[in-house]
Amino acid sequence: MSKTFYITTPIYYVNDVPHIGHAYTTIAADVLARYHRLKGDDVFFLTGLDEHGQKVQQAAQKAAMDPKAYCDRLAPQFQTLWKRLNISNDAFIRTTDSKHKAYVQKTLQTLFDKDLIYRADYTGWYCTFDERFWTEKDVVDGLCPDCKRPVERLSESNYFFKMGQYQNRLVKHIEAHPDCIRPRSRSNEVLGFLQKPLEDLSISRPTSRLAWGIPLPFDSNYVTYVWFDALVNYISALEYLRPSPSFDRYWPATIHLVGKDILTTHAVYWSTMLMALEMPLPKTIFAHGWWTANGEKMSKSRGNVVDPHAVVDEFGVDAFRYFLLREVPFGQDGDFSREALIVRINTDLANDLGNLLNRSLTMIERFARGVVPEPEKTVKADLDKQLQRTAVEVLPTVERHLGSLEFNRALEAIWSLVQLGNQYIDKSAPWTLAKQPEDQPRLNTVLYNAAETLRFLCLALHPFMPQAAEEMKRQLGLVLNFSKPLLSSEITWGGVLPGTEIAKGSPLFPRIETIKTPGDARVTQDQQPAPSPTDQITIDEFRKVSLRVGLVIAAERVPKSTRLLKLQVDIGTERRQVVAGIGTKYAPEDLVGKRVVIVTNLKPAKLMGVESQGMVLAAGEEEVTALLTTMDDVPPGSKIK
Repeated sequence: MSKTFYITTPIYYVNDVPHIGHAYTTIAADVLARYHRLKGDDVFFLTGLDEHGQKVQQAAQKAAMDPKAYCDRLAPQFQTLWKRLNISNDAFIRTTDSKHKAYVQKTLQTLFDKDLIYRADYTGWYCTFDERFWTEKDVVDGLCPDCKRPVERLSESNYFFKMGQYQNRLVKHIEAHPDCIRPRSRSNEVLGFLQKPLEDLSISRPTSRLAWGIPLPFDSNYVTYVWFDALVNYISALEYLRPSPSFDRYWPATIHLVGKDILTTHAVYWSTMLMALEMPLPKTIFAHGWWTANGEKMSKSRGNVVDPHAVVDEFGVDAFRYFLLREVPFGQDGDFSREALIVRINTDLANDLGNLLNRSLTMIERFARGVVPEPEKTVKADLDKQLQRTAVEVLPTVERHLGSLEFNRALEAIWSLVQLGNQYIDKSAPWTLAKQPEDQPRLNTVLYNAAETLRFLCLALHPFMPQAAEEMKRQLGLVLNFSKPLLSSEITWGGVLPGTEIAKGSPLFPRIETIKTPGDARVTQDQQPAPSPTDQITIDEFRKVSLRVGLVIAAERVPKSTRLLKLQVDIGTERRQVVAGIGTKYAPEDLVGKRVVIVTNLKPAKLMGVESQGMVLAAGEEEVTALLTTMDDVPPGSKIK
């Protein structure tokens, strides 16, 4: 019997267009939803929009529009972006939906009838941006403790929810359920917040001050506080956005994904509301970090807000999805830069994954007439056993990391298989096996194993990069249906049928060529300026440099150095010892079997007492980002022209 998996994003304010923060949360939720569907779980993935409140009313007034018309204009921008990002949400809620409004009013009436809502006069500091009151002890220097914007003094009569009476119960729940608020640092924050007396929550706003909201069912002179309205979406959606009411089927939610700025409203407001309604609390509320741009906080005034549409236009959707989830641990803050994205594309996606697909299919075309060959019946080589074991273990490893919301570690596990696949080809040397008829069975096994490794990568990558996984599937000629649960045969080694015709296509992730400009900016090759006369050399000067392809035979670290590696490199006519400062990027075992570009006529030099008889070419400025290698497998010693 399948398990239910109910995942939600926050419902996003419609007072502005969607940005990278919205994309980040929603992509993370999509990865989890897609993975659980592959497992066969009964998934419900909810996202949507928060369309009431003072910020929306003010934004509509500024645009000289009716608030509902303003929301109707902005809502499609979110829905369009989710389609571009391949978001597979099951439902999209808008808090202006009539059925949501009716559910909110029913919830308010229930609490009112239970004597959990009362009316009282109140004077306090009000933050318009966060749409909440703060007490005297919360406000420092006249600023909101959350957003650091100025607050204003307000005195008015409002309705209050008796939130304070649930303080001790909430503390005990958090302490008894370590996973209910994650990561642990956020749980500690909430417990710290709950050490102070928890006051009751103002859940109304007078219509004289704010007309844009859901009217209270017991007093039409007031509208519902926007956070009470918004939080109820997580259960109202289960009642009217499914073909039939589904509260009993999906609640409690498996995971609420939120930004760290709205953790208190979810962990405290929402939890106490559910306690008052006698409903189970969500299993996990996970608060992730924020994104900066080139080390600076994003803001419209700075002009550095990252537009997801622009990133996708330039680099593609899967590169964007990959970067956001690989670059930083989920839960920590991250920094977005165009340069960092290009490095990820070139090193991980083009050099590693794209190269593995391209070289595998090229060799199947060349050595097996474009058809996946029949492998040997018994596995003999340790290389084969290691590759099979790693491939079969990749999905359980991904599941373990996704269970902890460690997206970056899940991708690291997948890339371990990508890199092992490339090493397997390097060490097996199918281009050499193809020269001897007696090696044909071994060649067939190597080619089959390469194809089967790519099949496992298709499965593991689909939740993260669905478009790339579909293209890999097409080029490999695989029959996989990602919309259905995986069969046991599909997660067992041997799923590629011998005789499958491949259909090699264009590179999965083309490299992005960049050069360094005088201003230390990065531009693509088609934008590069003409070199200055002082940068130019003659063809005769260039001919003095001897560049050849070298095959790394052995590698080890230079003692007492974190950067230097000592390589033994076959350059065709001889073996050279080369010391390279690439140890912070590559482990020695990653390099064995790799083809690298060597400067062979460089005068020998000693680095930390170890002689180097050449130079390895690599890309990077302060740090090495990638080794220079060849797209095709060429013999060691081949001249670089």
